[in-house]
Amino acid sequence: MYRYLRGQLGSVRRVYVKGNEIVRRGDLGTREQTVLLLHGFMQTRAVWSVMEDRLRYDGYGVFSFDLGGLFYRFNTKPIGELGEQIAEKIERICTRYGLESFHVIGHSKGGIIARHYVQHHGGARRVRSLTTLGTPHHGTPTALLGVAMFGGGLLSKSPLEMLPRSKFLKDLAQDTFPAHIPMTSIYSKGDLVCPHFCSVLRPRQGETSMRNVHVPGIGHTALCHDPAVYLEVRQSLADASALWRERRR
Repeated sequence: MYRYLRGQLGSVRRVYVKGNEIVRRGDLGTREQTVLLLHGFMQTRAVWSVMEDRLRYDGYGVFSFDLGGLFYRFNTKPIGELGEQIAEKIERICTRYGLESFHVIGHSKGGIIARHYVQHHGGARRVRSLTTLGTPHHGTPTALLGVAMFGGGLLSKSPLEMLPRSKFLKDLAQDTFPAHIPMTSIYSKGDLVCPHFCSVLRPRQGETSMRNVHVPGIGHTALCHDPAVYLEVRQSLADASALWRERRR
């Protein structure tokens, strides 16, 4: 039962207690391909520790953000506000390190933040690909627990934004996701926090670069470190990288 809950919610010691400490790696702007990692609601950037090591081993530059929120660490700010904040941070980073564009991997709410950045804050000219892990593209019923925990939206609006058929998600869905950016949704039927039907992309006319990948038996937080998931992530990045090289030629 402990392992099952840890797969869904993450390790208390390695994710929640460890927090958002930053380790400077010095690889920004020095690799051919760079990846931005965005973590989910009520989690910290520490959830990416395994993913970061694997990506760097495979030759990618990696960076992530402290998204602030409850106790200055748990990513509880409104999605639109976060999309605007990371857009400003990214422009400063790109100027400082000579970084032109990058891939994005978003877990859970992080995937929605990434979509909002691409569709509303100029991310379409920076992002080479977007891969989401257990992201509630259509909202998730478990957000009701967050609504109750956070005073019906008084302490955080994020749970309200991630409810099925929320106004925020309806508005996001009205805008066509840029066709030139490959977008992959990786999800699992073993995910209880974001059930698989909440993560499946349903492309509309003009959204020609979307695909869905199911990885069976993986819990919500385990999507960030499971080896089978990483194989799919690496393939998505490789395909998108090859596409961008071809476009440049």
